Amino acid sequence: MQLIQRVRVEPEPTKGSRFIATAIPVTDEAAAKAALAQLRAEMPDATHHCSAWRLAAPNLERANDDGEPGGSAGRPILAQLQGRDLFNVAVIVTRYYGGTKLGVGGLVRAYGASAAAALDAARTEPYVPTLALQVVHGYPHSSDVERALAEVGATELSADYATDVRRRVEVAVDREQALRVSIRDATRGQARVERLD
Repeated sequence: MQLIQRVRVEPEPTKGSRFIATAIPVTDEAAAKAALAQLRAEMPDATHHCSAWRLAAPNLERANDDGEPGGSAGRPILAQLQGRDLFNVAVIVTRYYGGTKLGVGGLVRAYGASAAAALDAARTEPYVPTLALQVVHGYPHSSDVERALAEVGATELSADYATDVRRRVEVAVDREQALRVSIRDATRGQARVERLD
């Protein structure tokens, strides 16, 4: 599963400490780090910005306690992502210290519950693994290629118009062969489909 849109919730304070959980759809680690930096800028007076994210490609998980005792914040947030089998999402729980220490167990519960509250409020959709391809074709085949891409549900990411047209597209992994066949048939074998790394 993956998030559809950003969500922020603030559960009831825990012994005076405020916990604000933000769940954000991300496409890569750079986007997750940018989201964390943005939240730090939005709430510079917060005590901690603990985070976790989970990405599908490359398969990557990160958790950060941001100064809280080791394993008391980032791991419980990550556990919520793992338990819901969510990918391409970052969850950042911002804490404003309320004057009473919670202990490691209390922190684990507070960070985990805050992350859970944000994810409970989030709208999700099934995660569909995709891959990037490049379709290279002559100008006369432009409309044929566009129709073939639409037939298989491919999304055009960019196009470069030089000697030939080079379209960078994204398609569901299980639709790659259908795309190749559709492009071949639409252009009578005159277009190339190449994998992008």
